[in-house]
Amino acid sequence: MGDATFPAPPWAWAAVSVVITIMLAVDLLSHRDNHVIELREALIWSAVWIGAGLIFGLVVWFWRGGEPAVAYYSGYLLEKALSVDNVFVFALLFGYFRVPAGYQHKVLFWGVVGALLFRLGFILAGAELLRRLAWAGVVLGAFLIWTGWRLAVRGEPDVNPERSRVVGLFRRLVPTVPSYHGDRFTVRVDGRRRATLLLVSLVAIEATDVVFAIDSVAAILSITTNTFLVWTANAFAVLGLRSLYFCLAGLLRHFGYLRYGLALLLAFAGLKLILAETPVGKLPLWLTFAVVVLTLSVSIGWSTLSVRRARGRSAERPAEPGQ
Repeated sequence: MGDATFPAPPWAWAAVSVVITIMLAVDLLSHRDNHVIELREALIWSAVWIGAGLIFGLVVWFWRGGEPAVAYYSGYLLEKALSVDNVFVFALLFGYFRVPAGYQHKVLFWGVVGALLFRLGFILAGAELLRRLAWAGVVLGAFLIWTGWRLAVRGEPDVNPERSRVVGLFRRLVPTVPSYHGDRFTVRVDGRRRATLLLVSLVAIEATDVVFAIDSVAAILSITTNTFLVWTANAFAVLGLRSLYFCLAGLLRHFGYLRYGLALLLAFAGLKLILAETPVGKLPLWLTFAVVVLTLSVSIGWSTLSVRRARGRSAERPAEPGQ
């Protein structure tokens, strides 16, 4: 079956880093003309990124065996599902800043680059924390259970960049102009370099992603503390975030019950971390994989069925007099 705790050699880290860099370069060059991304193009790129993530899981399977591959796929599915929350927030931020459609891909591209770097740091720190401190798993587990409860009860986060301390601090420290200048992040005005509104929107996205990264990294560490598997699952899930946004930004209302599934997965991840520090020990990977797949399938199916029923009731409703 293989051992999910295997130490990844330096060449494996280097190879994955090269692959990710090449994929990012291809994506950036393919959209250097700042064209508006239509649904068809977004679907094609989403298929490419999802295919890359699934193929890498097969590479892990043939290289290290079934158990590491199951750990990778469980983490990948969990991260992919949690990224739907990111898409919702991106849509709100782009609407708030009125980012032109042609420039949204550029903001998301550099947002993903920043997310990859942030998450790598969180992964290394979190895994080391769990290895060194026995009680860290209990604290992270309680945090995830609370996060899941908050998501189920309060719903999606209230996004208001004006209340963001990071955005406020950036505006105080960096001279800005309240407008867009093409796709430029900075512009020279009266001999001084100033940040454009496009850069402010990027800072807002990076700030919110840090919050999401804490939740998602803590959740995937409940599956495995192998930093190589956690990092690659995060990386391949995040790489497809831009395409996922352009696919789902207008369809989020069709997934109204997905947040309950995500809340359940966060709470389950928290319970796993806590149980690992008790005589019960770590839950088997096959159980984690089954819970992730079943929860996502039920919540998405529930959402789809609810939308169809609502449409059916609307179609059956008699027309108002005079219409």
